[in-house]
Amino acid sequence: MSWRVRPARSDDIDPLLELAQLSGGGMTNLPNDAETLRARLDWSAESFAKPVTEPQDEVYMLVLEEPEQRRVVGTASILSRIGARWPFYSYKLNRVTHVSQELKRSVAMQVLSLVNDLEGGSEVVGLFVHPDFRHSGVAALLARGRYLFIASHRQRFSDRIVADIRGRNVAGHSPFWDAVAKPFFGTEFDEADRYNAIHGNQFIADLMPRYPVYVAMLPEAAAATIGQAHDDSVPARRMLEAEGFTWEGYVDIFDAGPTLTVRASELRTVRDSVVAIVETASSGEALAPHLVATGNLADFQVQRVDATIANGEALFAPERRGDLRDGDMIRLIKA
Repeated sequence: MSWRVRPARSDDIDPLLELAQLSGGGMTNLPNDAETLRARLDWSAESFAKPVTEPQDEVYMLVLEEPEQRRVVGTASILSRIGARWPFYSYKLNRVTHVSQELKRSVAMQVLSLVNDLEGGSEVVGLFVHPDFRHSGVAALLARGRYLFIASHRQRFSDRIVADIRGRNVAGHSPFWDAVAKPFFGTEFDEADRYNAIHGNQFIADLMPRYPVYVAMLPEAAAATIGQAHDDSVPARRMLEAEGFTWEGYVDIFDAGPTLTVRASELRTVRDSVVAIVETASSGEALAPHLVATGNLADFQVQRVDATIANGEALFAPERRGDLRDGDMIRLIKA
């Protein structure tokens, strides 16, 4: 029996709440609040169940299940269309030049502008694995399982995929929040982040400063965090970049963490995965680890199985293929 990625169910609430508590906060899409998390599971179940021809306002919540006790030890989600429920704000880092002919001086400055450029895209969010299991290599299974779901259900997602990386903080405080937003909101970073997770971000539209922010006028500690990932999020950023995500200067308005983007067709797992028919391998076949996606929507799952691909067929050893049967149509990619 191997690790499995599958859709979250309502009875996953307790292990998911445990994961939310272990995350230490800062994860809007894994709220440490039972009522909010239960509502999110309901929203996910409705999204898996309804017919969709183009992304509207769905969330697909997946979980990672360990093989021994069928225990949920990780989770990740996909938002089908950001900006559908409330505006999606980012800061965009740009460069402006001021020139004085009289002084014969030219000064190039970095500025942050509040934008909605990424609205309409799909977003991969809420990736978290229990600390006891992070060294087993299963985080990649969970992360790439999302992309296999996108590949198998393309009509449900945008052509642009977004990933927001948690930014740096110092002793639980965000220097960027303290310098830029706190004077307007009057709350600490963690409190505002929790409010955003539970109630949405209309309060940002109401109070956030609209004018460009000159980076040179920020405290050094705040400026240094712009576009930088939290130490705990560096491995997640590396996994995203390996999939094809890049940073184009967008940052989170709360903690200035980098927001990465990629075209769905350019995601490595989407681009390189193939659809094949299951067949039994002969004893002489050389098999290698693959991520194998089966089922559709609520029955979708991903497992790591040894296989090889030849002439449109996915060949598996009979003793290692679990519930796969000859003739099944699957999607797979090398692990």
